Amino acid sequence: MNNNKNDKSALRVNKGVEQPSMVNPSLATGIKNRFKKESLSADQYFNGIRQGDRAVLSRAITLIESTRPEDKQKAGILINKCLPYSGNSFRIGITGVPGVGKSTFIESYGLSLIKQKKKIAVLAIDPSSSRTKGSILGDKTRMEKLSTNSNAFIRPSSSAGTLGGVARNTRESIILCEAAGFDIILIETVGVGQSETAVAQMVDFFLLLMLAGGGDELQGIKRGIMEMADLIVINKADGDNLNKANLAKREYQNALHLFPASESGWYPKVVTASSIEGTGLSEIQNLIDKYLSLTTENNYFDHHRKQQLISIMKETISDALINRFFNSKTIKAKIKDFENKILKGEISPYEAADKLLEMYENNL
Repeated sequence: MNNNKNDKSALRVNKGVEQPSMVNPSLATGIKNRFKKESLSADQYFNGIRQGDRAVLSRAITLIESTRPEDKQKAGILINKCLPYSGNSFRIGITGVPGVGKSTFIESYGLSLIKQKKKIAVLAIDPSSSRTKGSILGDKTRMEKLSTNSNAFIRPSSSAGTLGGVARNTRESIILCEAAGFDIILIETVGVGQSETAVAQMVDFFLLLMLAGGGDELQGIKRGIMEMADLIVINKADGDNLNKANLAKREYQNALHLFPASESGWYPKVVTASSIEGTGLSEIQNLIDKYLSLTTENNYFDHHRKQQLISIMKETISDALINRFFNSKTIKAKIKDFENKILKGEISPYEAADKLLEMYENNL
């Protein structure tokens, strides 16, 4: 008699079948590196950009967005190589309240520019999560026709929590796109209504999209952004909304008369447009051409571009100082202690900041 009860148990688990080996074990390495692209040198990036290779341009923008030290060094070399070939495009910033139809407008306007034999680049800044810094980056899906056109380049980027919806590396992306030979660069911002001055400091023309029929039109966006606008476009002026759009146009025109004259000598205009029907696009382009002609004649265009370079220098210094401060060994060793003292009420945040800055300066 067999005393081993486990041999007769209904709960006994049979041994599984041994898994066969791969037909071609050498494929294992290939599968692992299947989606790993070969690293390019700064010269290879530069040559690809100058040849108009959109895939290389896209990878180059990814490079400048990287936070890895080795990538930052290579990106710096690439930017310096591209700088002599930049500055020949016309840069247009496009912003507006969420839901105004920025992406639809850009596609419609972009296609009209391509018909005029223009090469356009769209740098679309997507809002990112304040928690995860993640972003949907769905602009290519909203610009289906434009994204498949060989004379257009669309690059969605995350704002990475930057105030005003402008990605930190947008300026560098502009330089790369200009070196690639694009005639017009459209920069679509998040349109959250905060610090949109960042857009004005990197573009030549500032276009504000607005909607009609939303109650008190002038409460829809902050006055500061309206003051920066070179052109206000009442979008979705079609169908039953056409009369409301014309009414909103008159209200904005009356409001703009209350604003002081701009430094450029240009008086902001208000027009209506429909991205779906394509109406108003030719009028918009005519006004942009008039603006360019005026600011070229009175030398404001060149003056504004030079002021942008000064702003870039100051912002680069500011960002570099912040990074060096928080990455300083002295500050890293002390900042937690000061944070605890602030929470315990032993020291004010202002006093703590002064002491930390003093420590940093003494260790320079």
